[in-house]
Amino acid sequence: MSLFLTTAGLADKKSWEDAGYVLPSYDRAAMIARTKEAPCWVHFGAGNIFRAFHANTAQELLNNGAFDRGIIVAEGFDPEIIRAMYQPHDHFSILVTLKADGSVLKTVVGSIAEALAADTPDSPDFAHLKEIFTKDSLQMATFTITEKGYSLKNGAGELLPAVAADFAAGPSHVVSYMGKVASLLYERFLAGEKPVAMVSTDNCSHNGEKLSLALTAYASAWEEHHLVQPGFLSYLQNPEKVSFPWTMIDKITPRPDDSVEKLLEEDGLADAKPIVTSRHTYVAPFVNAEECQYLVVEDCFPNGRPPLEKSGWIFTDRETVNKTERMKVCTCLNPLHTALAVFGCLLGYERISEEMKNPLLKKLVERIGYVEGLPVVTDPGILSPKQFIDEVLHLRIPNPFMPDTPQRIATDTSQKLSIRFGETIQSYLASPDLSLASLQAIPFVFAGWLRYLMGVDDNGKAFELSPDPLLPSVRPYVQTLKLGAPVDRAALSKSLAPLLSDASIFGVNLVLAGLSDRVLDAFLSMLQGPGAVADALAALTADAKEGGM
Repeated sequence: MSLFLTTAGLADKKSWEDAGYVLPSYDRAAMIARTKEAPCWVHFGAGNIFRAFHANTAQELLNNGAFDRGIIVAEGFDPEIIRAMYQPHDHFSILVTLKADGSVLKTVVGSIAEALAADTPDSPDFAHLKEIFTKDSLQMATFTITEKGYSLKNGAGELLPAVAADFAAGPSHVVSYMGKVASLLYERFLAGEKPVAMVSTDNCSHNGEKLSLALTAYASAWEEHHLVQPGFLSYLQNPEKVSFPWTMIDKITPRPDDSVEKLLEEDGLADAKPIVTSRHTYVAPFVNAEECQYLVVEDCFPNGRPPLEKSGWIFTDRETVNKTERMKVCTCLNPLHTALAVFGCLLGYERISEEMKNPLLKKLVERIGYVEGLPVVTDPGILSPKQFIDEVLHLRIPNPFMPDTPQRIATDTSQKLSIRFGETIQSYLASPDLSLASLQAIPFVFAGWLRYLMGVDDNGKAFELSPDPLLPSVRPYVQTLKLGAPVDRAALSKSLAPLLSDASIFGVNLVLAGLSDRVLDAFLSMLQGPGAVADALAALTADAKEGGM
């Protein structure tokens, strides 16, 4: 029997439950009616992390009777997601939780009351969003639009064309994502300066500040050009009216995987195949994700909020959010991921979990986390850094049922090295009790990244580098190097010096910090020929063991 992910198809509850699916236990029609009448929560960004995390925690509140309304989701970057995936399935999705013990939890999530395509300012959906933003009941708008979604300028520091056009045209003719959001807040301002929390839950540091700076830039430009009524900028800058809480989010949600698709098709699910939109978004009727998840939120909501602490959200103050973010990004997760991404690509791995079966890679990330990172970790008090690393290294990354790839994680590595490793180096430089001599694995990762930029794996075969905005400027430093060919160390040191001195990439000037020679030596060892990367890893872990790793 086929299972159809629609309101009509889910009326056959027995077939779904017999196939092992957990179904919503609330009256969905009543929830939708209440949400439309008195919307409380709007979310921007209809991608996989939203469906796996936010929508599911909202469903937990609905199932437990802790809240009676759902979410209205809006997509402003890729509205094809709404039209091609949300609407045909009546806004239902399936969350496939892949547990480390091999078990799978299949949950039909129905907490999304409406899904709107916020693509053009004159569309019916955008008009509906404007109406929603005037409602007294609206308490918060959350975001998962990626860090790039808050950017107003290009790499040269120039305003993006759409942003410049919005600055000049005003809130009635917006085309940029942030311009649309700013115009919605202007509607709320005109309706009586009603309070609301604007909550970025994107995986980037100081995310609330990024959202605030972006939106106030529009308000400032519009007021300067007399395109809005006076007071709009002050409204956005008054936290008693509009707040921008900081958050830390952590949940691995890879793109839809073929193995999960096959599993659901064997259950009888119709139309399980993912699609790739014209904007290259991978989306399916299902989302596959790990079980572990964290969302730490600054508790600053001027119009109140749903009781999301009852579904696992952790509410605290801004300082604690920042400490938790630094713990994760600088020590306990992200540096380990980046190290595995770089060496996974070089060693031909297609799954991050498979890398943890390699004792050399396992020792590398253990050293980065426990030995080099923990001495300077920021302890937030609400989560134990050591327990966090334990969970990452023993449960999360080794989970064989999580289809995450080093190639995905290697995306934009040049943008990640400074925060993921540079912060640790800076802490060592600032500490009178710590020595840079202790840092062996981190410079080794930098060397591995240089080797990665050659686009040749450890067997000597070419591979495609993951997207990265700095590839055109950093690849030339290594492009002429060949595996096994003689290399003049002094000449290579001189040619690499401008790159290794770039603190915007590494977080510090590696030459001035005295770490460039360590990076260079490791890089040279990886150039000896096929198999040299694996040999260098073996040498590093052997030296570290002798040194008391």
